[in-house]
Amino acid sequence: MDQTKQDEEYGYDLFPERNKGKFKTGSIAQSLFSFNHKCQVMLHFAMETSPYAKLLLSAMKNSGCKVFKDRHFSCEDCDGTVSGGFDATSSQIVLCQNNIHQQSHMNRVVTHELIHAFDHCRAHVDWFNNYRHLACSEIRAANLSGDCAFSNELARFNFGVKEHHQECVRGRALRSILAVRKISREEAEKIVDEVFSSCFNDHAPFGRIPHSKKDAKFAYRDYENRDRYYANL
Repeated sequence: MDQTKQDEEYGYDLFPERNKGKFKTGSIAQSLFSFNHKCQVMLHFAMETSPYAKLLLSAMKNSGCKVFKDRHFSCEDCDGTVSGGFDATSSQIVLCQNNIHQQSHMNRVVTHELIHAFDHCRAHVDWFNNYRHLACSEIRAANLSGDCAFSNELARFNFGVKEHHQECVRGRALRSILAVRKISREEAEKIVDEVFSSCFNDHAPFGRIPHSKKDAKFAYRDYENRDRYYANL
């Protein structure tokens, strides 16, 4: 497939630095006064303090997919419409340093993309050819990352609809698929509908839908203590 066409088909045109070679380095002076430095600081804070991220990092380590900050995360300039992405070809999470400016936003993006990374680790996800696989992971990421938390939806002036959380998850998953795959809206909606129930109810590794940071803290506590009862038998 032509490289330009492939980039467009799989959404790589949204992440232009993906084509410039990975792991490039700049001078210390450049990094200290750039979006990149701010992105790195916020990423470190998210990994150290966000209960969502801490649970996912622990779960991935226990699944044999330990995450290394310098290897598995990359702060890059992206298209203005996206905040992050998971590059399955390199098992790397892209954080859009030009579009993430607040710590709360960084926490959500890191969590969202770590859910994709967790799915990549635990299952044989065919990201590029099986739209059902992609849709399932997008549903899980929207459902479990806090993207559809009441406070976030309130800030978007989206509230008051029956089963609002489910509709938010469905809508965000649909938008994510349409952003990275060249398929019709009708086809994308059909795929999301087909897998929605099973994927919406798959709460691994949280064990519940973490509707708030408090919920995520409880989920992280429960995950860390999951073997304590059996260890004392």
